[in-house]
Amino acid sequence: MSKVVLITGGSSGIGKSVGEFLQTKGFKVYGTSRNPDNYPHSKFPIVALDVTKPETISKCIFDILTQEARIDVLLNNAGAGITGPIEEIPDTEIKRNFETNFFGPINVIKAVLPTMRKQNSGLIINVTSIAGYMGLPYRGVYSASKGALELITEAFRMELKGFNINMTNVAPGDFATNIAAGRYHAPVLENSPYKATYGNTLSMMDEHVDSGSDPKQMAEAIYKIIETKNPKVHYKVGAFMQKFSIVLKRILPDTVYEKLLMNHYKL
Repeated sequence: MSKVVLITGGSSGIGKSVGEFLQTKGFKVYGTSRNPDNYPHSKFPIVALDVTKPETISKCIFDILTQEARIDVLLNNAGAGITGPIEEIPDTEIKRNFETNFFGPINVIKAVLPTMRKQNSGLIINVTSIAGYMGLPYRGVYSASKGALELITEAFRMELKGFNINMTNVAPGDFATNIAAGRYHAPVLENSPYKATYGNTLSMMDEHVDSGSDPKQMAEAIYKIIETKNPKVHYKVGAFMQKFSIVLKRILPDTVYEKLLMNHYKL
């Protein structure tokens, strides 16, 4: 029997690449989007779901279970970028980002757990970010929301061990996707004390995404995790230096690491 995989945010970018790759490996894939009608040519079914609206989560899970009677793998991929000086980002945007990147995945997990517990099997993969391992200038809210998801996954997976349900994190670096277009950008204000440094950092971040890795690397990594009997707690996927930055943070004194980041961002 083919495993049933649910991918939130499966209509574009990493989610789309993973879904298409898993289909070639014989999985039954369902993706989600807030507007599934916009993707009539998707190679796998796209179901309506907005991770910030619990009623859409419940309906999505119900519809898939009606079709398949099981969900074997949940890939929590839906997320949103956000940039700006923390002082200048409106509170509403900070809360909205956490609703999407933190509370949303938790609510999707809660919705699939009764089914996975009944099956006595399941795998939940949370897509976080290498940015979630460190506080990055002008990406502090994004770093915080993804870092929070990393940490809660560590706790969650221990709580689920007794039900034969595995959970893990996958932290990607920069990939060539459309994430920059969907980001909330705090405007670069003419009278802002952050105008020069934020403007330069914003340009650098967009260049990193444009020259990022092929999303197929993530697809291959996700497939390997699904095929692994006992997944690790954390996985990192991306360019060597991005992954190595996590190692440096662990071994260098805090102030030295901070200086490296500031030099990198020309602050």
